Amino acid sequence: MSGDIVPEQPQLRMSDSDREGVLARLSTALSEGRLTLAEFEQRVDGVVRARTFGEVQPLVADLPSLTPALARRDVVELRANAGSIARKGRWIVPRRLVVRSRAGSVKLDMRQAVIDQRVVEIELDVQAGSTKIVLPPGATADIDDVIASAGSAKSKVPPAPEPGSAAPHLLVRGDVSAGSLLVRYERRFLRWRW
Repeated sequence: MSGDIVPEQPQLRMSDSDREGVLARLSTALSEGRLTLAEFEQRVDGVVRARTFGEVQPLVADLPSLTPALARRDVVELRANAGSIARKGRWIVPRRLVVRSRAGSVKLDMRQAVIDQRVVEIELDVQAGSTKIVLPPGATADIDDVIASAGSAKSKVPPAPEPGSAAPHLLVRGDVSAGSLLVRYERRFLRWRW
C-alpha cells in the first residue's frame, strides 16, 4: 500500500483482508516510532469502523509505504528457463503479469499479496512445466482464454465475481504446452483429534 490506498476508487468497500493489511501497516508504524500509542489506538479504531478505502486513506496518508523500495509497476514480466518461479507472502501484484517459463514450475501465491486493482491480467507462456495460482478467499479467475496443448488447464474457483464484489478477479490467458495450469484457493486439511 502507498499513501494513496485506492486514489481512483475511494468508494470501494474494504474486505477483511484489506482491513488487516491496514492494521498491520499501523502496527509497523507504531513499532518504528512513527506513531504514539494514543495515535495508534485512535487510528485502529477508525480502521475498524471504516467501510470504504476512502475512509481509511486519511488514517495512513502520512505514513510511508511498507515497501518503499518497490515502485508500483503496471506490467511485470517473470522469466525462467529450466527453473522455477515463485511469489509468495507479501508481494505487490501488478495490473498485468507476464509469465514465461520453459521446463520449470511456476507458483503464484496471492493469499497475502498486495492487490490494489480490481482486475489482474495474467499472460502465460509456459512449456513443459506446471503453473499453480493460489487465490485469497472470494477472488475469482477466468481461464477461458488459456490454450492447453498436450496438457491441462483447471480452475477450482468461480469464473466470475458476484455482483458488487470487491474481491480481485483474474483474467488468465496464453499458452500452457505439455504442462498444467491449476487455479485454486488455499487447501484446507481436516485435522484429527485423538
